[in-house]
Amino acid sequence: MTDRWTRAEERYRQNAERRYRRDDLDWADADDHEDDTTVIPRYTDDDEQFAEDDGRYAGHGTYVDYDDEYEEEPAPRRRAARPAAEPTGRERVGRSRSGGRGSGRGSRAKSRVASRKAAERKRRRRNMFVIAGVFVVLFVGAAGFAAMKLMNRFTPPEDFAAGELGPLAIVQVKDGDTATQIAKSMYDKGVVASSGAFYEAAVKNSGMNSVQPGYYSIATHSPAAEAVTALVGKDSRVGNVVISAGRQLHDSADVQTDAPKHGIYRKIAEASCVGTGATAKCVTYEQLNQAGTTADLTALGVPTWAMDRVKNVPDPSRRLEGLITAGTLDFDPTGSPEQILRQLITESAARYEATGLLQSGKANGLQPYDTLIAASLVEREAKPNDMSKVARVIVNRLAVDQPLQFDSTVNYTLDKTEVATTDADRARKNPWNTYAMAGLPATPISSPSLEAMKAMENPAAGPWLYFVTVDKQGTTLFTEDYNEHLRNIKKAQDSGILDSGR
Repeated sequence: MTDRWTRAEERYRQNAERRYRRDDLDWADADDHEDDTTVIPRYTDDDEQFAEDDGRYAGHGTYVDYDDEYEEEPAPRRRAARPAAEPTGRERVGRSRSGGRGSGRGSRAKSRVASRKAAERKRRRRNMFVIAGVFVVLFVGAAGFAAMKLMNRFTPPEDFAAGELGPLAIVQVKDGDTATQIAKSMYDKGVVASSGAFYEAAVKNSGMNSVQPGYYSIATHSPAAEAVTALVGKDSRVGNVVISAGRQLHDSADVQTDAPKHGIYRKIAEASCVGTGATAKCVTYEQLNQAGTTADLTALGVPTWAMDRVKNVPDPSRRLEGLITAGTLDFDPTGSPEQILRQLITESAARYEATGLLQSGKANGLQPYDTLIAASLVEREAKPNDMSKVARVIVNRLAVDQPLQFDSTVNYTLDKTEVATTDADRARKNPWNTYAMAGLPATPISSPSLEAMKAMENPAAGPWLYFVTVDKQGTTLFTEDYNEHLRNIKKAQDSGILDSGR
């Protein structure tokens, strides 16, 4: 039995050495190569066991040599000692694993594998610490935010106490502003101590629903409730000017009543005042007239389609006539006279252009500035329902080079005006009197409404060359026949509408 075991182990050893043999060069480069022959498989018994009591080998091994014709019988529980010169196959294998050339390579490979696994475990632990740290930060931040919100719920926003107010500030409310945006503007201007305080007061005041875009004068250091009350009140709005259709730049008076007719410059000056009494700050009529007469036209915002004609106006004090449209306009009252005029002219030009002014030449044959001039005549000569017909009369007369002969153009240069004009007035020669010359006046004679602009941009179809208003109700008769026109004038005279006050 022992001999068979010895021979079997000898054959196994020879096969193992032949199978796993390497020359010295291969072993020398062992650290640079890694393959599946670096570790010799360990021979193990099929039924290997370890005793539970003391951990010593307590089973039996069965070695099967498929080149032999036998199968070794089970070994006894304790084998007899063998001579030291003849180690067992298991001892040879053990020695090869622990002390041979292959054993060093196998140990290093195992060491590298173990190192990689250790590094991977370390990396995983580090990642877990990082993730845990992120969660901690997020949790602390969320908890702090929630605590802050909870505190703010019970802590009212900062507000000024009632007492002495600060100087006035100008706050702009833009079109489409919400209560939140207005609150921010109030805070930025120093009117209120916090936007939150203003917002809370604003949502309690139903008057906020009627606040219009524009500029408002409100005292700084105001308690929020007082600031809201001032905003919705009638006295805080500044820089808001309403220009009636047909109004001129300069003041004039009515011939019959001597009642003053405030011009556009006067209306702007009145709307520019911030404060009341001796402390009020305003731009003056004279300052606006001076700026309109002498300031650089580009700085004043004159549009490109009017620039060349405005440069050549015979009377510079009238060069901005018609460039400020009729209607409601807002401007910053803290600006200089030049800045105020620029803001108003720029806004007016945009409104004119929105009506189709720049494309109107296809329908009326006029340049944009000429269309503006003609629209100012329509405004002063016609009622709204007759505007497109009067516009056609203008176009038809210009086409045949016939003088327009509008009384409104005679009145334009007079200090005192009326519907009827005198022969002497009509005989005055100036760049605006259409009795004394053919064609259009040098400038608009008033600020036209957008309705007059649209009528002039798209005149009604018709052959009319003449028209006259025949009664105080505004009835206007149109004709292409001059004799019929004379009969219509007689009707106007009979009604008294053409009676002069001079």
